[in-house]
Amino acid sequence: MLADATLRQELVNMLMLRQAHMLFEDAVKDFPEQAINMKPNKLSYSFWHLLEHIRICQYDILDYIINPDYVTPEFPAGYWRDEDTTCTVAEWHQTIEQFYADRQALVDIVMNLETDLHAQIPHAQTGHTILREIIIVGQHNGYHIGEFGILRQIHDLW
Repeated sequence: MLADATLRQELVNMLMLRQAHMLFEDAVKDFPEQAINMKPNKLSYSFWHLLEHIRICQYDILDYIINPDYVTPEFPAGYWRDEDTTCTVAEWHQTIEQFYADRQALVDIVMNLETDLHAQIPHAQTGHTILREIIIVGQHNGYHIGEFGILRQIHDLW
């Protein structure tokens, strides 16, 4: 039982705490509104596109875990906004708030003691467990949050 509680807490920590990676909260804190649609040098996507990609992918895995009628989005179009799309300040904040809500939903799943982290998700591909999916979310988020932070530094947006 102690091992299970420890595993659950470590998964939550990976999603919620500053450990070996930058937190989402730190990456987006005080981001200049005039730069939300700016495309960093040599990239086809803006800062908002990158946040939306993180949010969309996190939601996709949440949906995969909980929805027995889950349908995989087309790749890559289903995971990125069109490169010509821009957002308003309100949409920027909506992206951030939805990221937090979906992340909390994943935390709630992990911390629910009735959730078997090791069991195959009934409607998922063979071998796909909640444990696997949470690790993927943590890795994907960490990668792109770091990318966001580096791009922010390169463009002197701190």
